[in-house]
Amino acid sequence: MKGVMASSSGNTSTNNKYENVKGIATIKQSGGGFLSNLISGCLEGIKLWVGSTLVLELVSNDLDPKTNSERKRIKGKIEKRRKREKEVEYEATFKLPADFGNVGAVVVENEQHNEVFLKSIVLHGLLDSPMQFITCDSWIQPKHVAPTKRVFFTHKSYLPSQTPSGLRRLREEELVQLRGNGEGERKSSERIYDYDVYNDLGDPDSNIQLRRTVLGATKCYPYPRRCRTGRPHSHADPSSEKISSSFYVPRDEAFSEIKQKQFTTTTVSSGLSAILESLDALLIDQNLSFVSFEDIDTLYKQGFHLPNIQGNRLTLLQRLIPKFIKAANDTQNSLRFDTPEPLKRDKFFWLSDEEFARETLAGVNPYSIQLVKEWPLRSKLEPQIYGPAESAITREIIEPQIIGYGSVEEAIEEKKLFMLDYHDLFLPYVNKVREIKGTTLYGSRTIFFLTKQGTLKPIAIELTRPPMNEKPIWKQVFAPASHPTSLWLWRFAKAHVLTHDSAYHELISHWLRTHCAAEPFVIATNRQLSAMHPIYRLLHPHLRYTMEINSLARRVLINSNGVIEISFSTNKYSMELSSAAYDKLWRFDLQALPSDLIERGMAVADPSSPHGLKLTIEDYPFANDGLLIWDAIKEWVTDYVNHYYPNQSMIESDKEVQDWWSEIRRVGHGDKSEEPWWPDLKTPNDLIHIITTIAWVTSAHHASVNFAQYTFGGYFPNRPTIARNKMPTEDPSVEEWEKFVNKPEEALLECFPSQIQATLVMVVLNLLSYHSPDEEYIGQYMEPYWGENPTIKSAFERFNSKMKEIEGIIESRNANSELKNRHGAGLVPYEIMKPFSGAGVTGKGVPYSISI
Repeated sequence: MKGVMASSSGNTSTNNKYENVKGIATIKQSGGGFLSNLISGCLEGIKLWVGSTLVLELVSNDLDPKTNSERKRIKGKIEKRRKREKEVEYEATFKLPADFGNVGAVVVENEQHNEVFLKSIVLHGLLDSPMQFITCDSWIQPKHVAPTKRVFFTHKSYLPSQTPSGLRRLREEELVQLRGNGEGERKSSERIYDYDVYNDLGDPDSNIQLRRTVLGATKCYPYPRRCRTGRPHSHADPSSEKISSSFYVPRDEAFSEIKQKQFTTTTVSSGLSAILESLDALLIDQNLSFVSFEDIDTLYKQGFHLPNIQGNRLTLLQRLIPKFIKAANDTQNSLRFDTPEPLKRDKFFWLSDEEFARETLAGVNPYSIQLVKEWPLRSKLEPQIYGPAESAITREIIEPQIIGYGSVEEAIEEKKLFMLDYHDLFLPYVNKVREIKGTTLYGSRTIFFLTKQGTLKPIAIELTRPPMNEKPIWKQVFAPASHPTSLWLWRFAKAHVLTHDSAYHELISHWLRTHCAAEPFVIATNRQLSAMHPIYRLLHPHLRYTMEINSLARRVLINSNGVIEISFSTNKYSMELSSAAYDKLWRFDLQALPSDLIERGMAVADPSSPHGLKLTIEDYPFANDGLLIWDAIKEWVTDYVNHYYPNQSMIESDKEVQDWWSEIRRVGHGDKSEEPWWPDLKTPNDLIHIITTIAWVTSAHHASVNFAQYTFGGYFPNRPTIARNKMPTEDPSVEEWEKFVNKPEEALLECFPSQIQATLVMVVLNLLSYHSPDEEYIGQYMEPYWGENPTIKSAFERFNSKMKEIEGIIESRNANSELKNRHGAGLVPYEIMKPFSGAGVTGKGVPYSISI
């Protein structure tokens, strides 16, 4: 709720003993429950509603001076009701004693037979405030389900030490209720936040082959924690949880009704299964490749004919992807896709070396490109297992291509060489993955040269297979070439690298560094920070829907035999790879954008430069636009934190915020709790940096790797997710080599994802790139509790103005012909970091939270 509107002003009368106060409780209408009875005009339902309602009690800020205990709560009497579009209002009156003091909270009890969504409470007629808003936005369970009454505090924020005496017990008890006791299976109606390991990725009870490694249980597989569900353990694998039809998340973390219509867990899981089942029926050979590139083009023109979808499966698909399923006639249906923007602008964009390089700076994964800092390149893996450490990329390969520089060392000194390094992280999984039919893997390094035009040029790709099956290590370097055979080998090598980049992007840049790493932030915030704490209210917009979308991911995307395993080269080792990246690469201090850029060598600290950084590549669209967002967030957080913590001692004495940060470190990210890089929390500046980092991760970092997925991956040859065949030069048979030489295009199509894999990924990427109609964009609307504090209100208005200013800056940059990485014939301008967007697949927009 971004602005609570009162229904009408109530009459207030006072005498020496009482003041009459009117309360309006607004219930949001939904499709079911008692409201559906009311809407349908069912008389019996109306009688039920009138006879059993909400009970409201006003709570004083103050203790009774005579007893030094809490004042008696004042119950409201329901007098009438009002129905408005999509909302129903309760109206209650209260006789408030003149010495009651300020109202600090409203306690609510639901005497209905069903849960209700309480949107807000507005009090009219208080002496200290003619109209007082209380934001609720919460599901209230009936008292026979949850006998504990709910409490909602007013918009005034308090640090723990500042809590009015009449509210201290309620503040503490509310947090205890949210933490639970760590026992029992959670129910969908509950609001309990607790931690568990990732022990629900497999489904060994249905098939022991679907058993998956538990992540976070041992030092071998460190991982962040997820929300505990408390489900029974598997019979086939007692270390894993049983898989059930629903995955618990606390009730208020669930999608809104608007978002459910766009993306519900039931529809998505069932719909994706329907796609697979229908495609299986259509395509007897699941490994069937596209016959030609023209065949791929028909996906956007004529669609993918699905003659076997009927009845319930058709209904599911139409609910899941209504824009895709289009009736060709009365009896036929097709799966049809919108043409991705790059393909509209340039049919051959995916073949371009320049575009391949540009997307490392202005594509969907701008987090991997790094500066080459040393020469020669060497692996840090054990040579006795993985072969000699020296890279096969030599100066003889590099130096002829770095025009204007006499040696590799000179180019490195001048910061002209860059790299995608998927060697040491991927190489330990190569032999494991190659045991699986229909996929392959390499460790890889790709070298780029920074040209005088400020663009990157790929100049070498190294692919490595470690020793396996008594064969020695295989590694080969490929370079751009004009000879047909070398040119096609270069295209194959790029395709393999792109599958590595796709896996790294989805599993690490996207899933691990945003969704997965942020879930402990959500849990700790609700367990340790009261809803009246100013830091809770600052963080709350950044935590919306994250737990729900993560539970969905565990159900259909990253689970055994889920979308990732079916469609990505890393297959069933995908989540183990994610754990290895968490172990070797993830650090909280490096999630801040400036620190990340410096760590990758893409910037150096420079107080005289904008943002305090000098970029190594001046035209780095993600970094340039991202730093605008980072600075704006930091300025907003600084104003906010300094208002509530004017001195250092207030940080150190704030037990809630100290327990919050300790729990994130020691429990939520407990497998890395002893690392020395965790920031201390002793000063306001410490808190500002921590909050800015969390806000960045959940907003702009996530947006930068999510909302352009269909733009760049919707035409899958540009970003294949799986390579099904090894390089033509790796130990080829005579037949394999002849096929490559005689029909290289056919060989490449057979290496690309199969028809099932490609189509499934395209559907998912479109869903993930889609903005919901109720999306909340960073800095767009003011939270109600910010608006009632003049200092915070002014700070937010500056933040809002900055976001609008950033929109204009990005537009002007995209129009600048000097910026070759974002402007040019056939190029898609870099709009990913534009703060605002409409609904749909737009390739822009920065929501507050990880909401999809």
